[in-house]
Amino acid sequence: MARRNIHKFCALFLGIFTLGFFTACSGSSDRQPNIVLIFADDLGIGDTSVYGSEIINTPFIDALAADGVLFTQAYVSHPVCSPSRAGLLTGRYQQRHGWEFNPAGGDTGAGLDLSQETIADALKAQGYATGMVGKWHLGRDEDHHPMSRGFDEYFGVLAGASQYFETLPEGGAYGRADRPRPRRAQGIQRGRERVEVDEYLTDVFTDEAVSFIDRHASEPFFLYLSHTTPHTPLQATEPYLDRYGHIQNLEARVYAAMVSALDDSVGEVVRKLKEIGQYENTIIVFLSDNGCAGSVGNSCSNLDFAGFKRYHQEGGIRIPFILSWPARLEGGTTYDAPVISLDLMSTFTAAAGQIVETEDAVDLLPYLEGVLSGNPHEYLYWRAGPTQAIRDERWKMIKFKRTDFDYADLNNTGRLDPPADGWGTDAPLGLVTLLYDLENDPGETTNYASQYPEILSRLEAEFAQWNAELPPASEAILPAMRSTIVEIDGERVQLIY
Repeated sequence: MARRNIHKFCALFLGIFTLGFFTACSGSSDRQPNIVLIFADDLGIGDTSVYGSEIINTPFIDALAADGVLFTQAYVSHPVCSPSRAGLLTGRYQQRHGWEFNPAGGDTGAGLDLSQETIADALKAQGYATGMVGKWHLGRDEDHHPMSRGFDEYFGVLAGASQYFETLPEGGAYGRADRPRPRRAQGIQRGRERVEVDEYLTDVFTDEAVSFIDRHASEPFFLYLSHTTPHTPLQATEPYLDRYGHIQNLEARVYAAMVSALDDSVGEVVRKLKEIGQYENTIIVFLSDNGCAGSVGNSCSNLDFAGFKRYHQEGGIRIPFILSWPARLEGGTTYDAPVISLDLMSTFTAAAGQIVETEDAVDLLPYLEGVLSGNPHEYLYWRAGPTQAIRDERWKMIKFKRTDFDYADLNNTGRLDPPADGWGTDAPLGLVTLLYDLENDPGETTNYASQYPEILSRLEAEFAQWNAELPPASEAILPAMRSTIVEIDGERVQLIY
């Protein structure tokens, strides 16, 4: 803890110094940088060409990386949508404020803890116009609405997913059993009012984002563009499908088309920023809320990393992450030390002029500029009920709940039916302990727990110290209602999320 605080103090001091030096030399002190946060939904780290996809072409995301910094070891704080977003927007591990599990539907009165400051709150206090477009997934009632959590404007979906169109357009297609259903008109809001939308939802979100930028061109703005794509349902329109006519598998073609729509969205945002003369002075961050979902089969890619969405293996929590700020950061660079989405709270607010520090967020700018060396974090942590995970620079420990549930126990959604009060943190059959060498085995193929007991003991002690700072999972705002079973390292374990 002491080392972490020293690092934060140094980052704050040097970050303020370098910001002052930069603005004095550039003459750009009259305007704070704009900030655009583009969040993809269930996008695998291997689903963009800049990260190695040989199937999906993403020229605009690739160009953003060419103008910015590409992170090779970037993480989110949870392998499913809603808790990951709660961590991102507060800059704090979401277990600290009780949003540990994904909502299971029908929890209309619950949401992100009202005492928590969001990035939008913090930037609004520094004079920013704040707008959100897209998926919220952190509460549906008035108090938890985005416009009650720091955003001046909102257009999007409060729930965790939505149809992309309500009727199948000519030339459009859907994968799996994702036939469009007439429910989206009841789920999209402009401000606090429901509206009807006929066009492809990803394109609509893009248009709304570009409109927000255009309307606030004369003032510093924060735009949170939270796309639903490529989250299921798998649905795409003809212009995007035509780009992947060579893909024979329909499901894979639809998924690639959805990512292509996401890539076009990035391109349109960049085009508008250049048009208004603000591209150089805009921080753009692109990342995903978790790894891609195993439910879409071979249509998506987490590269050679083990696991998918829901898993605390690398495939569930290591994500694509790009940060561009042409006026201040050298483009075409990579950053290899572990970072986490929580860091954006301190990074954004430091760039705006008044850093917001939390127990968990680190301002990344001094590291990206070479002002500070070493790693921003000594350890990164994860918890979801009984599941535990921690990593340092090289080693990663995971503990999963051993189970005697069988695959026949899964319902038609692929999940286990929960107890009435949710899944507990007990593990009567014990925990499966895994120790991975991420430096030499990033695919987590070999368990070294029995070979390196001293490393395992150190990670266990560090996790226990962090865990002691948190409320118990039993005190979470919502109980853990979602769970499934998988085979890991030859044992059947229960994933609770």
